[in-house]
Amino acid sequence: MGSAIKVDGLSKTFRKHRALNNVSLTVDRGEMVALIGASGSGKSTLIRLISGLERGDKTGAASQAGNSGRIQVLGSPVQDGGQLNRSIRNLRARIGVIFQQFNLVNRLSLLTNVVLGVLGRIPAWRGTLGLFTREEKMLAMEALRRVGMDQYAGQRASTLSGGQQQRAAIARALMQGAEVLLADEPIASLDPESARRVMENMARINREDGITIVVSLHQVAYAMRYCPRTVALRAGEVVYDGPSEALTPSFLRELYGADSEELVMDETLSGAIHGVEAPQQMPIAATA
Repeated sequence: MGSAIKVDGLSKTFRKHRALNNVSLTVDRGEMVALIGASGSGKSTLIRLISGLERGDKTGAASQAGNSGRIQVLGSPVQDGGQLNRSIRNLRARIGVIFQQFNLVNRLSLLTNVVLGVLGRIPAWRGTLGLFTREEKMLAMEALRRVGMDQYAGQRASTLSGGQQQRAAIARALMQGAEVLLADEPIASLDPESARRVMENMARINREDGITIVVSLHQVAYAMRYCPRTVALRAGEVVYDGPSEALTPSFLRELYGADSEELVMDETLSGAIHGVEAPQQMPIAATA
């Protein structure tokens, strides 16, 4: 099976603020892992570092704490001691990133937004001219179908709701052929029903395709419902790494104190999740 993501002694400092402090983490292939923490805990920073969109502290700064600052994804180095791998562009093609802001091109159709996922695998001139093959467009339609959005393929992205756009972003990652999917607060701005649909789609793709998924979440109930394993960050450090079912309100208060109120979901929102049948989960040690 092997690891899909391996982080070793990673630190990140913004001016005088230490966003991450000596973080080490391993995610096996095929896992679906929640990353939780109160605001400012380092969740988004960690995702950006794993994807190679941000550099960790340089070796000199990291070595003071005995750190290496090494990140590997799918067995290939992303960065080491603040230095990005020279072949990072090739590796990024295998890593899908989903953001809270959806990152779709509003004026383009949903189909075109999704087919753009092949840009890392086709000649640059063809992508620049928007010359996509019939087969590529059919694959994009299939990706939209899998997230329940194929009937909206011809609509401009700007005409769709936030939840619909986020599902399209998942389809684009499928079109990309991503083997690892990093989702940074993908449901933070969505209503409970839209959030549930987005999480169910990611859980189903994880189960059916074996794509490794790390998703940062603000509400623990979603982590407990859809992710067998949770990694909790506090002030840039890992304070828990284990089964999501252990994240009871009392345990969260032990981890976060008053900040646990940010993470404990109210009964109304929790009912929106648990009142609808969700897909069965993969075991933590599932294979790809």
